[in-house]
Amino acid sequence: MATAATASARDIKEFVFEWEGKDKNGKVVRGEMRAGGESVVSASLRRQGILVNKVKKRRMSGGKSIKPKDIAIFTRQIATMMRAGVPLLQSFDIVARGSTNPRVTKLLTDIRSDIETGTSLSSAFRKHPLYFDALYCNLVEAGEAAGILETLLERLATYQEKTLEIKRKIKSALIYPVAVLVVAFVVVAVIMIFVIPAFKEVFTSFGADLPAPTLFVMSMSEIFVSYWWLIFGVIIGGTYFFFESWKRSEKMQKTMDRLLLKLPVFGDLIFKSAVARWTRTLATMFAAGVPLVEALDSVGGASGNAVFAEATEQIQKDVSTGTALTTSMQATGIFPVMVLQMAAIGEESGALDHMLSKAAEFYEAEVDEAVKGLSSLLEPIIIVVLGTIIGGIVVSMYLPIFKLGQVV
Repeated sequence: MATAATASARDIKEFVFEWEGKDKNGKVVRGEMRAGGESVVSASLRRQGILVNKVKKRRMSGGKSIKPKDIAIFTRQIATMMRAGVPLLQSFDIVARGSTNPRVTKLLTDIRSDIETGTSLSSAFRKHPLYFDALYCNLVEAGEAAGILETLLERLATYQEKTLEIKRKIKSALIYPVAVLVVAFVVVAVIMIFVIPAFKEVFTSFGADLPAPTLFVMSMSEIFVSYWWLIFGVIIGGTYFFFESWKRSEKMQKTMDRLLLKLPVFGDLIFKSAVARWTRTLATMFAAGVPLVEALDSVGGASGNAVFAEATEQIQKDVSTGTALTTSMQATGIFPVMVLQMAAIGEESGALDHMLSKAAEFYEAEVDEAVKGLSSLLEPIIIVVLGTIIGGIVVSMYLPIFKLGQVV
């Protein structure tokens, strides 16, 4: 009977209510309470000697979608408060109240409710795989088992912050050239559709042969004017379906990841980023006390590249049969010599997590320098390309005018 009563109590859905009232001294007091209904809140407050004036359920719907940055901030806040001695449930309360995103507040409230009913923190996180991946849950579970949850949360927060920083730098390096190319295409399309036809009417009245470049540009303009809807449709639709297939097709992901590593300008940046994330992930998992074979389960996917994921699967197979980690890494042929040497030293000295962390820091700094160098390299290249395209169009349109001037 007691078990049934406990189970039914757990099934009651709770909400967060904001209340306002007066205490025994007549002072206005406000607060929040988690309960199954307004009557429960009023009864609980009356027992505390508070005269309730208003009780309102906090809205949990709406708000922006939950992003990895929100999870990283939450992890850092929980780790900091637990390090300061704040109990876990109270830490969740504080973070939930401080969040400006209702969806984050609802997520944390749901997790807190699970923990309050006796569920472990890692199990509560596993109920939300959209926001907490296997790596995150495994580290939290290792921290709970070893009794060092606050330490593991700090390491996890640092890992997430480093990973997000690398992603941000790569995006910043890619956004600029892509944005410039998109604007350039729109400008060229406007010139082709609206400007060139006006020149064509003027040149028709000349009654003379036009230069080859001018005829070519005018032919391109006719194509744009006649099929502009098809051109824009193919480009926009093709781009959309390309990225959707990239996102959904495993075969497409592997093919694109291999091609990205071979790109002449961006390939080196993407490679260094993958190495940094791979070494950082393995160092974090190993430092948490996760066995090497189990740690490698999460490392490949966290690298963000299918080539490294496949290599990690092979490394895991080799290590599980007794092969040394460094030997397995060397057999894949994708890891830099510097990482192999650091891993070898770490294995020999028993400080593998420390040496891998140093390798991750080195390649994170390399990514930073590569982004700076890429920005300074791309600017003149983009200027030359745009100048050639737009300048070529302008010159081809003025060639007949120059020719007419020479005749006059």
